Amino acid sequence: MIELIQQRLDEYQASNAIEEEQAIKEIIQELALFALWRAGFFEVAAFQGGTSLRILHGLPRFSEDLDFILKEPDLEFNWSHYLEKLLGNLEEFGLKSEVKDKSRMDQAVRKAVLKDNSVSNQLNLSFYRGRGGQKQTIKLEIDVNPPSGSGFEYTYKDFPVDYEVCHQDLSSNFALKIHALLCRPYIKGRDWYDFNWYVKKGIKPNLPLLQAALIQDGPWKGEGLKIDEEWVRKELLKKISLINWNEPASDVERFLTLVEKDSLRLWNERFFVQRVSQLFS
Repeated sequence: MIELIQQRLDEYQASNAIEEEQAIKEIIQELALFALWRAGFFEVAAFQGGTSLRILHGLPRFSEDLDFILKEPDLEFNWSHYLEKLLGNLEEFGLKSEVKDKSRMDQAVRKAVLKDNSVSNQLNLSFYRGRGGQKQTIKLEIDVNPPSGSGFEYTYKDFPVDYEVCHQDLSSNFALKIHALLCRPYIKGRDWYDFNWYVKKGIKPNLPLLQAALIQDGPWKGEGLKIDEEWVRKELLKKISLINWNEPASDVERFLTLVEKDSLRLWNERFFVQRVSQLFS
């Protein structure tokens, strides 16, 4: 099976150690998705977030974590069954991984951590050699009490073999990205990179889902919000006006190719105000 993984790595045509390391991590992510599908995970859960955009829709930045939501709320959900199956499936591909459930049952987001350095030790690498036995680390997070209103789609992938992924549709994924932009207590450049990508793609956010998410969690929690396009515009412009754009550009830079990094020079208030003007046009 390692030959299949080597062939996948060669397709990336990495030009330096960072790109090669990111490619290895993305291959492990894809193997994990396949393993979760085999375990029946996508019967109850959906893939979402930045890595779903990368793997399913060609987002031109690397992403670190695997994020999911349950299709229906279930506060009793735990990772244990799926993590056991995950490890067993990864072993079939020659990976000697380890996984730990980091969940707290009193929190809506249940977390696990997958670590592996066995795959990189078996590959013919051009640049990346690891650092003192450092392991590739991938966080898995699932929201067990998601806001209502998501739409779901199914996409077929063919690495390592054919399988099916249930995922949020782009409109719903965009809605939760705007929720993060407005409610996250710190600035994350990857959020704004993804926002720019959605706008350029002409994706419109799922406003009923965004409203439900805002009422469920964040500064507007519990309020009787009735949001519309104008409300979203106003709040995004308010957020944009408060940002020092050097900080988010620096955050996202390490996930981009050299060509993509050049565009970060455009990141300022004027640029994102223009993007907001395109949002519902």
